[in-house]
Amino acid sequence: MDEAEEEEDEKKEGEQKDLVENEQYQTFWENFGKSIKLGVIDDRQNKAKLSKLLRFVTSKSEGKPVSLESYVERMKENQKFIYYITGENIDSVSNSPFMERLKKRDLEVIYMTDPLDEYVAQTLTEFDGNTLMSITKADLKLPGDEKQKETLEKLKEEYKPLTDWFKGVYGDRVESVTISKRLGQSPCVLVTGQYGWSANMERIMKAQTFADPSKANYMFSKKTMEVNPRHPLIQEFKKKSAEDPKDKALEDMANLMYDAALVQSGFSIQVPQTFAQRVHRVMSAGLGVDPSAPVPEDPEPADDGAADEAEGEAPAEEEAAAVTDDDGQANDEL
Repeated sequence: MDEAEEEEDEKKEGEQKDLVENEQYQTFWENFGKSIKLGVIDDRQNKAKLSKLLRFVTSKSEGKPVSLESYVERMKENQKFIYYITGENIDSVSNSPFMERLKKRDLEVIYMTDPLDEYVAQTLTEFDGNTLMSITKADLKLPGDEKQKETLEKLKEEYKPLTDWFKGVYGDRVESVTISKRLGQSPCVLVTGQYGWSANMERIMKAQTFADPSKANYMFSKKTMEVNPRHPLIQEFKKKSAEDPKDKALEDMANLMYDAALVQSGFSIQVPQTFAQRVHRVMSAGLGVDPSAPVPEDPEPADDGAADEAEGEAPAEEEAAAVTDDDGQANDEL
């Protein structure tokens, strides 16, 4: 056997060994993964060591949990951050509008879908010298942003009347409306501040058994709406709002877009009844129905007492009719 064959055999043995070790560690991770995450959160002294044991599914791992070290090895040359997204499950985060631009640029994103991951992300701010960055929060930095800075500023200036109009419609529900650099196919998205709760964290805290919403209000992040200037809906809003800024139907559609962005971004609709009424108004406009048209009321059913009286009167009427018939027949015979 020559040296080339020996090296090939050694390589295969090494790959098989790695595969066995990975499968064994996968079993270990399934049983003790939460304990390791709790260690990262609580044991600050050993956080760096424990972080190497963490495993996450990513946008490029084909459903298999991988280490942060392997993520760093696959980072692009000009990539400075470890990108991650938190959410309820893999399907929701992988299809999130926040992923659109990163998928297009072939940037790997870590999926954090365990409730503990929110706390891990708050504690583990960097790994191996690379800062962790949430793609659902404001001030997202992507490779190559510097080249598009001038274009982005021009778009902000061009769409300023529209973003001001959106802000007027939404009021205190959003802190600001701006042009997005993270969207590809979606018309808009709602992002949170860097230091407040994410939409997923809000969901987790609201689900707490003894949660007090009044005490948690200060942690709810102000939302910023980012709009996609290339999307046909946004371009039409720009045109229509310039023609008639006080168009109530247009405001209804803008509010409906906000509600859709809430759901897509992982938030919950606070007043479902208002949302339903808005949808019904838009449906009425699309079908050519007057949204204020009255709905006919059902006829009131007869009272049981009246029904009994009617039933009692019926036999009496039949009896009288029978007597009349008998008298008529008698008279005919006479």
